[in-house]
Amino acid sequence: MMGVLSHLSTLLLLSLLPPALSHVVEKFSEVPQCKTFFLEGTTPNLPGILVGGTVQNQNRYKPICQKYNNIYRFATLYDTTNRIPVFSAYTFSGKVVGRPNQSWMIEPQLENIKDQSDMKVDNKAVKHQAVDTDYRNNNRGLDRGHLFPCSYAPDDAPKRSTFTLTNAVPQASSFNRGSWRSMECRVRKALELNCKDNNNKIKAYVLTGAVPSKNNKLNNRVNIPDLMWTAYCCYNSNLRKWVAQAHWGENQQEDKGKTLKPETLGALEKELNKVYNVGVEVFHNNCPRNVVLVDETGRNLEAVEEVEPGKKRVREGSGEGNGEGNIKMARASGELKDCDDEDGCDCDCDEK
Repeated sequence: MMGVLSHLSTLLLLSLLPPALSHVVEKFSEVPQCKTFFLEGTTPNLPGILVGGTVQNQNRYKPICQKYNNIYRFATLYDTTNRIPVFSAYTFSGKVVGRPNQSWMIEPQLENIKDQSDMKVDNKAVKHQAVDTDYRNNNRGLDRGHLFPCSYAPDDAPKRSTFTLTNAVPQASSFNRGSWRSMECRVRKALELNCKDNNNKIKAYVLTGAVPSKNNKLNNRVNIPDLMWTAYCCYNSNLRKWVAQAHWGENQQEDKGKTLKPETLGALEKELNKVYNVGVEVFHNNCPRNVVLVDETGRNLEAVEEVEPGKKRVREGSGEGNGEGNIKMARASGELKDCDDEDGCDCDCDEK
């Protein structure tokens, strides 16, 4: 009888635990499911931070295998000094519409909090990460900007998993709800159309990161990044090759109507080399560095090769004209228009 009562007590205790218990590790490779968020299991190379899968300063940078409802959903490298993520890595396999009614969570393992059920700990001394009160009523026009966007998640549980402050940075609201949101929507359409394997299944590897500022902080605690960047790489069964695309933008208030143009993966790595020193590699070498798909809608798909910064040429057999001209034509025809309720692009997961 005592054994039965003990078993029931254990089940009751487990039922009270929260659905989000992420796993802070020394290396992403420690968790097989966590490796799957990186192409060929290869993590980014960021000199001084993460090299060859090994964190250079393990007291500061913490790999997190983000887990929700007992399933690993994505991976994050978190900077406990700046209290923002360096990047989040995730796979895209499709999406569903809607924003869940989900409170923002924190990562107890970063604080060594014994009561792991307490995911909202604004009433505790949290030293190594941001908390919700850092963002509330900040009077600086800053949102909690997702790195792994809620709107990229395939169903309800993965959507909820994105609402951890280890997956968010202070993002200028007009940037978050303007050019960045518009870009996310266009890229999501591109992933749905262009990233299909030989079984016609959607799959893309995506990385989104933030470059911290020198000393610009929210609530005198949380670094406000200068730059945000994102890139994807996927296999395109129509072209029978890997394709890639990148974007980045300054994290500052902006005028309505601004857009972020698609860039090559190589151009992004050159941009990040200015920050992390030479040697940045965002993706495995399967991914092309000097080719970008300029038609993000999937219509009239062309591969454009960068000849030199700012100048592009269409690769042989891909059509006529130059990439820059095709981008302008696409914008003029509305193919790269800003996201709104009428174009079928649900942006309802962004910070409001």
